[in-house]
Amino acid sequence: MKKRILFLDRDGTLIHEPPEDFQVDALDKLAFLPAVITSLHHITQKLDYLLVMVTNQDGLGTDSFPEADFWPPQNAMMKVFEQEDINFHKVHIDRTFKAEGAPTRKPGTALLTEYMQGDYDLEGSFVVGDRHSDILLAKNLGAKGILLGESTDDQDQINNLKELEGTLALETTSWKEIVSFLLDQEGRKAHIQRTTKETDIQVRLDLDGSGTYQNDTGIGFLDHMLDQLARHGNLDLSVQVKGDLHIDEHHSIEDAAIALGQAFSQALGDKRGITRYGSFLLPMDEALAQVALDFSGRGYLVFQAPLKREKVGAFPTEMVEHFFQSFAEHARCTLNIQASGKNDHHIIEAIFKGVAQCIKQAKHKMEGNTGLPSTKGLL
Repeated sequence: MKKRILFLDRDGTLIHEPPEDFQVDALDKLAFLPAVITSLHHITQKLDYLLVMVTNQDGLGTDSFPEADFWPPQNAMMKVFEQEDINFHKVHIDRTFKAEGAPTRKPGTALLTEYMQGDYDLEGSFVVGDRHSDILLAKNLGAKGILLGESTDDQDQINNLKELEGTLALETTSWKEIVSFLLDQEGRKAHIQRTTKETDIQVRLDLDGSGTYQNDTGIGFLDHMLDQLARHGNLDLSVQVKGDLHIDEHHSIEDAAIALGQAFSQALGDKRGITRYGSFLLPMDEALAQVALDFSGRGYLVFQAPLKREKVGAFPTEMVEHFFQSFAEHARCTLNIQASGKNDHHIIEAIFKGVAQCIKQAKHKMEGNTGLPSTKGLL
């Protein structure tokens, strides 16, 4: 898979640019933009962009901007980012003056040819900066641009942004809005790979899918139940499991539930705008399942179902409760399941379909609503 990149300007985008001389040449001039650290941490945790810093530092290494003045604040900035698990793939610094017209200086791309020739997805990449030259760099790279803050460009350059409307994807004063924008571009998808000595599992989930599925756990009845989850929850779902079935089914079922829960947690993101709750009463012949779900941020399960058989197919019935316990814990949801009936196949299938219907309700994102469905400010 080709790698996507966030090309990030430095001064005015990551840290404040001093208006008096436009040089961060002392530690006491180093000041981070509001929310930039938490925002970049969120991006690195939730999205798969490489971070690449691209900065023009006029005359770096000359008498007007000695190296000894530049590196202490630069190194201090990078150390703060590293401490927050924000790691840059590379840092590209152009040292020329604007009047030189060097091809290495933004919006020139001479410093960035490795990304134009390598295995990178530039169409899916973004340049984030505070100047017209950053958006023009995006155009020259074949990427999209995000303009941050109150531009310090002159009026002619600001007017030129109108010519870059096909490139300019977002104009904002907030790093938090950049995060929301990038998450929206991503869609509510997740890819989880979980490998232990007992199982090797890959889960792909699209919360806004159409009910397609491709599940292969090595346990036919579990595949059938996951298919129900996808179809009745309007999810696109693939769960691929290679497990130690020569021992028994426990590890494969438990680890599949863990990875599936992690996928839901990842795909839901910060949960802004979602309904949050779902409840459903689902009959299946003589069986009846009553299910309620809350994407609360807290993993909790209440499970009451009279299962009598040892197995349905190769699926041990004792693992139904354990499956949903593991799922609830890692999806960070509260799940209440009560079911009755005589046929264990019907009871279990009614439960899975009921959970699917609850997920369909709870994941629903209300158009135009970006609020968090909680008075606590966090889910």
